[in-house]
Amino acid sequence: MSSHLAHGLGTDPVEPDWPPLTDTEVTDIVGPARVVWRSPRPLSAAAVVERSNRRLFVKRHHTSVRTTEGLAEEHAFLRHLRLRGAPVVEVLDAATRGEWTYEVHSAGVGTDLYRDALSWSPFRSPAHARAAGEALARLHLAAEGFDAPRRQVQPLVASFTVFASDDPLAELERYVEERPQLAKGLAEFPWREDTRRALLPLYEELAPHLPGLTPLWTHNDWHASNLLWNEDGSVATALDFGMSDRTTAVHDLATAIERNTVQWLQPGFPVREEDALALLDGYQSGRPLSPAESKALPALLPLVHAEFALSELGYFHGVTRSAENTRLAYEYYVGHAEWFAGESGWRLLDLCRASGAAGPG
Repeated sequence: MSSHLAHGLGTDPVEPDWPPLTDTEVTDIVGPARVVWRSPRPLSAAAVVERSNRRLFVKRHHTSVRTTEGLAEEHAFLRHLRLRGAPVVEVLDAATRGEWTYEVHSAGVGTDLYRDALSWSPFRSPAHARAAGEALARLHLAAEGFDAPRRQVQPLVASFTVFASDDPLAELERYVEERPQLAKGLAEFPWREDTRRALLPLYEELAPHLPGLTPLWTHNDWHASNLLWNEDGSVATALDFGMSDRTTAVHDLATAIERNTVQWLQPGFPVREEDALALLDGYQSGRPLSPAESKALPALLPLVHAEFALSELGYFHGVTRSAENTRLAYEYYVGHAEWFAGESGWRLLDLCRASGAAGPG
C-alpha cells in the first residue's frame, strides 16, 4: 500500500488513482528539486516542490484528461486575470512526457489553511465565507474582457451548456454524444427519464432568467481548499483553475454556495446558513447582482452541479474505470437536484431569494 493516501468521494482516505510525484520526476520538469508536500486531491497528482529556495506547484495529469492544448485554455485565463490584478498563481510551464502532461505554477502567497481538508468541507467561520465572496467578486470583475470560446471537450470541466440552452434535452443528447466514455457510463442508468423527472422542472424555473445572464469565464470550483489566506482572514491567492470555463458569474456564485455551505459529506446534508449569507453579502459588497442575476441564482442553484457530475461520471467510467465512483457520480447528478425539493433545499433557496433581493448588507 502507498504511504500517500488521497481523498475519496466519502470521508475516508483511499489509495490514489494516480502515482504520487517523485523527486526524480519533478527534477525532469523543473530542474533539481525536491517534493516538500503532496496534495491529497484525487483527480490528479500534485505537489509543492522546492527548487533553489523557491517553492513551485507541479501538477501531473494523464493525457486522456489534459493535454497541453487543454491546459493552454485555462492558462490563458490565468494570465488574463494576473494582468488585471487578480490574486492568482503565475503559470510557469507546461510539458508532456509520454502518457503524462505536467503544469508548473508559482506556489502562491498566503497560508494554505485548508490544505488537508476534504474538498467540500465548510469554511472555518462566516468571516472566511464573506472573504471568499469578496474575492470571488473581484475575480469576476477581473475576468471581464476575456472572450475566449468555451473549452474543448475534455473530462473534469464544469461547463454550462445543457441547462443554458433553449432545448436542454436536445443539448443533453449532444453533450453525451460528444463524450463516448460518458455515453458508455450512462448506459446502465435511466438518465433520460431521471433528467425529465428531477432536473427538467428545475430548468423550467430557470429558463425565463437565462437571457439576462452575460457569459463570463469563471473558476467553477470555488471552495475553501482552493484559496490561500492572509493573517487578517482575507483571501491571498486563488488556486486550481482546472474546471474553469465560459459560464456566467451567477453560475460560479451558485457553485460556491453549493460546494461550501451544504455539507454533502455529513448525514442529513446540513446547511450552514450563516456562511451562505456571509458569502452572498461579501460577493455583493464588491459586485452587486443585477436583477436578472438575483432572480436566476435560486433557480440555478439546484442545477449548477449537473454538467460537472456528468463530466466526472465519464472520467470515472472511462479513465479510472471505477464502477463504484461511476455510480456515485450518477447519484450526484440526480440526488443533488432532488435534495433541493426537500425542506432544507427550499430553505436555502428562500435564503438566496431574500439575500439577492436585499442586496449587500
